Amino acid sequence: MVRIRLRRVGLKKQASYRIVVTDKRSPRDGRYIEIIGFYNPRTQPETVEYKEERALHWLSVGASPTEAVEKFFKRNGTYDRLARLHKGESMEVLVAEAEAAAAAAEPISPKTKYPAPLKSKAKQQQEAAVATAVVEAPVAVAEAEVEEAQEEAQEEEVVEEVVEETTEEE
Repeated sequence: MVRIRLRRVGLKKQASYRIVVTDKRSPRDGRYIEIIGFYNPRTQPETVEYKEERALHWLSVGASPTEAVEKFFKRNGTYDRLARLHKGESMEVLVAEAEAAAAAAEPISPKTKYPAPLKSKAKQQQEAAVATAVVEAPVAVAEAEVEEAQEEAQEEEVVEEVVEETTEEE
């Protein structure tokens, strides 16, 4: 059986890892079929890079990832693209999408390797209400100005009608 797993490289107490495709029976740092990426846990934030096209290829032919590699694939959306590949979408489109997503991804703050905590639902609703109020306020002012202009126009028409009626009577 073929596995996608981490292979330890680097100096003593300075580990970094390669993401490799290997036979299940080979040792951790033994023979491998192909290197598809690397993982460096010592950087802030930790670095994970791999060839999306090769990962999709090996997953599509039945290679199973280890738990650690599976987390990387889920975090980067490789499993979602694999499902779309099985449905018939082309590999080129999926790889281009993965590259665009990687380029657009915001780096995690260097002070911490974890992203900021999610906001509570109440806080999100409050921010949405404030944003809506900010957007609607100028609209309400503009609508009030339009109504005033329409009322003035109607008053002018009434005044003109009264003036015309009085001039006709004389």
